[in-house]
Amino acid sequence: MSFGSFDSNKGSSATLSEINMVPLIDVMLVLLVIFMITAPLLSHSLHINLPKASTTPVTQEPNVIDVAIDNQGRMFWNEEPVDPASLEALFAEQAKLDPQPDLRIRADLNTRYEVLAQIMASAKSAGLNRLGFVTRPDPTSGNGRGSADGGQTGAGQASGASSDQ
Repeated sequence: MSFGSFDSNKGSSATLSEINMVPLIDVMLVLLVIFMITAPLLSHSLHINLPKASTTPVTQEPNVIDVAIDNQGRMFWNEEPVDPASLEALFAEQAKLDPQPDLRIRADLNTRYEVLAQIMASAKSAGLNRLGFVTRPDPTSGNGRGSADGGQTGAGQASGASSDQ
């Protein structure tokens, strides 16, 4: 490594600040050789003759319960009118199923929170563990792109508010 010059003709004893590249190149070549040797060893696999079986995949549709509440407080079970007293019995019946269905609550914008809290408490006490809310995307938030009809197209989307326990 050279830090200075032995030349006495210059008159100044300024140090040279150069990086010696030879050791760096040596290290890189050694690493290259190591990787070239070990790479084929990593891709080596044991060949096993596996048995073949013909099976059909199990396609089980998830069961979804849709509970809707309109602005007047009327409740609907999968688009059918239902009174609040029989709602807890329906929840208990669905909680016994295996696998349990997903409960999706669609509520009007002006629905009182008390009604939603009663439905959620009733579902929880019946033993339903998967609960979600269906909303429509807000055309003014998000990526700034809204639909031409003000976001009123489609059936909405379920939020990720499930409570698995």
